[in-house]
Amino acid sequence: MKLIKLFSLFILLINFSCKMQEDKKLLFNQDFNHNSLNDSLWSYDLGDGCPNLCGWGNNELQLYSKENIAIRDGKLIISATKKDSSYYSGKIHTKDKFEFKYGTFEARAKLPKGHGLWPAIWMLGNDIDENAWPGCGEIDIMEHVGKEPNKIFASLHNASSFGNTINSKKVEIKNVQDEFHIYKMEWTEDHIRFFIDDNEIYTYAPENKDDKNWPYNKPFYLILNLAIGGNFGGPEVDNSIFPQEFIIDYIKVYSHQ
Repeated sequence: MKLIKLFSLFILLINFSCKMQEDKKLLFNQDFNHNSLNDSLWSYDLGDGCPNLCGWGNNELQLYSKENIAIRDGKLIISATKKDSSYYSGKIHTKDKFEFKYGTFEARAKLPKGHGLWPAIWMLGNDIDENAWPGCGEIDIMEHVGKEPNKIFASLHNASSFGNTINSKKVEIKNVQDEFHIYKMEWTEDHIRFFIDDNEIYTYAPENKDDKNWPYNKPFYLILNLAIGGNFGGPEVDNSIFPQEFIIDYIKVYSHQ
């Protein structure tokens, strides 16, 4: 009898596992195994944000350049460099090319090292042109500032917080600048959960949702960038650290069917 029960349980577990795989559909898969960035999925932000958003809205110091985005050894490299008195870095996004509503995002990345650097993996609502920030909503899957070497931030911005970082969690993770870690975000109609190396670090789930605290009911697009200085990353920058690299091994997005 025990053997029959164990066998039945085994079959149920197999069926459950198969059902989970069926319910998880891969929507977006970037493993960076080609020689160049896929421009059918990614676009570049260039310059300093002027005239409409000088300093990219955060008093950042860098000029964004295509030359600071590269593919090397099957990985995406966003480099931060300094030439004379100018700083250069890279920023790419999937606006109007890949946007999704609900699902699981996962990226494996190694972060740059040095005071003044500010790498981020984040998302914005696709209605930002009509519904200005913070009303469009922002999901910060991973933020790191070099002045806090072993700290990772996961945050959300929306109209209910007036754009301020109040819906946020800061955790200590060892060796984020020397080793790869997996940053994951699970997004449903009820909640947004953040994970590092499959360990849950923060959940945002307002009980009474409205347009101000829950603009997360529409498609969002992805953004990867490495800022220098700015309101969060700076203001001081250690000029001895350059060049530095933000290295992304892969990015995957799954739907919840």
